[in-house]
Amino acid sequence: MAEPDGDGWRVNAGVQAAILDYFRLRGLESREVGPFEYHDKIPLKGGYEQLGVRVVPPAVARFGAYLARGVILMPSYVNIGAWIGPNTMVDTWATVGSGAQIGSDVHLAGGVGIGGVLEPPGATPVIVEDGAFLGSRCIVVEGVRIGREAVLAPNVTLTASVPIIDVTGSEPVEHRGFVPPRSIVVPGTRPKEFPAGTYHLSCALIIGRRSASTDLKTSLNDALRDYDI
Repeated sequence: MAEPDGDGWRVNAGVQAAILDYFRLRGLESREVGPFEYHDKIPLKGGYEQLGVRVVPPAVARFGAYLARGVILMPSYVNIGAWIGPNTMVDTWATVGSGAQIGSDVHLAGGVGIGGVLEPPGATPVIVEDGAFLGSRCIVVEGVRIGREAVLAPNVTLTASVPIIDVTGSEPVEHRGFVPPRSIVVPGTRPKEFPAGTYHLSCALIIGRRSASTDLKTSLNDALRDYDI
């Protein structure tokens, strides 16, 4: 769905168009999987033992999703066209939307929601690069890109329009749609004036960088302590 292109990514619109054509060509079919019954156009993915993928009931991956060797699916859902790299964990009740690109050694914690996109062909999918950690109940949609080894604290919500503000320097630096590599990100708000008064809108705050000497969890905890969070 998307391929590295220098420092960025290139969207493969042909793959998106092919998946949309596949939907149009398929008819609905009923399938029974143990005690479960499904009625859908797309079969479920299978052959996990040969793929070297661990799938914990009742996790579901749809046909057309790519799961690399070493992927672990806790009870979760992976949609058609998604690409998940080696040794990535998709934790309980996490969802990976159609066409999303998840790198290797990523941890999507419980309840993470990764948005999908198939149309229009050429639309940028959500991309989570290698080694990133997304905490419980994070939401990432609208083609947002999470840089390699970045850490998102629980409940961070990122869309294409949500400001991602680096507050580690003397002046704020704002990003949209992109979390720089190795950033540690927490939920935040900032005030905005409306005719009816001042209200606080959602944003995300970059409060530090991962330490090379610590793992993801320790690095996140250290950063939170440093900022009294």
